[in-house]
Amino acid sequence: MGGKPKSKANGRAGPRTLAIDIGGTGLKASVLDENGNMVAEEVRIDTPYPCPPKVMLKSLEKLVEKLPAYDRVSVGFPGVVGKGRVITAPHFGNRIWRDFPLANELSERLGKPVRLLNDAEVQGFGVIVGRGLEVVLTLGTGAGTAIFREGELMPHLELAQHPIGKWGTYNDYVGDKALKKKGKRKWNRRVEKTVTILYSLLHFDVLYIGGGNARKIEIVPDNVIIVPNEAGITGGVRLWRAPRGQGAFAHETEDKPVSRIAATNAAEAAHS
Repeated sequence: MGGKPKSKANGRAGPRTLAIDIGGTGLKASVLDENGNMVAEEVRIDTPYPCPPKVMLKSLEKLVEKLPAYDRVSVGFPGVVGKGRVITAPHFGNRIWRDFPLANELSERLGKPVRLLNDAEVQGFGVIVGRGLEVVLTLGTGAGTAIFREGELMPHLELAQHPIGKWGTYNDYVGDKALKKKGKRKWNRRVEKTVTILYSLLHFDVLYIGGGNARKIEIVPDNVIIVPNEAGITGGVRLWRAPRGQGAFAHETEDKPVSRIAATNAAEAAHS
């Protein structure tokens, strides 16, 4: 799943998914076919700061305006989310983002149903094979984690905000600021220690490491796989295949129908 954009005939089969990856430094998106292959080149803009919800929504509208038609939307967000709402947003400000209904607001603007999940979990959907205990660690602006058992997403573990000794949180320990301050060699040792801690905690069968800084890892243990950052986009299709009422989705409700007005506005914008 994933890879370079593939051209298709006008009579396309299956729904197309607009996949959005919200990051601390960049906003990225592409449109995927039913198999998770990109049908358009990935687009990217810098994440604006300060970034309250209204600024984010306007930026996402601008990001996707030139992409081809799609039927539904998947969004990966760098924080804790639930029921389509943001619970924490450490990069953008917890207070101004707390309980913001991002899925519904974006659905109203784009005129399509939206599913929202933590960004590391969306990336996990793009790389897991569905066997054993698979764990994802993303290394970018901060650190993100996701846990899958036999292909089923488990309740979210916000390791990024967990304290680690005298160094603060894992965001502080292996995030981008730590890489720039400590240098690649010391940062790699910190990543190695983080992997050891994760194994002691979870005894995973395989650990996937992704995110923008994953390519800077120098030593890769046998049960660790470095994965492309594009998985944060291509995992968006599997987000729509994940069953409601199971694992991390046990608390989720059915997707909210898109209002007729929102759908009409989105259609008019697409043809303007």
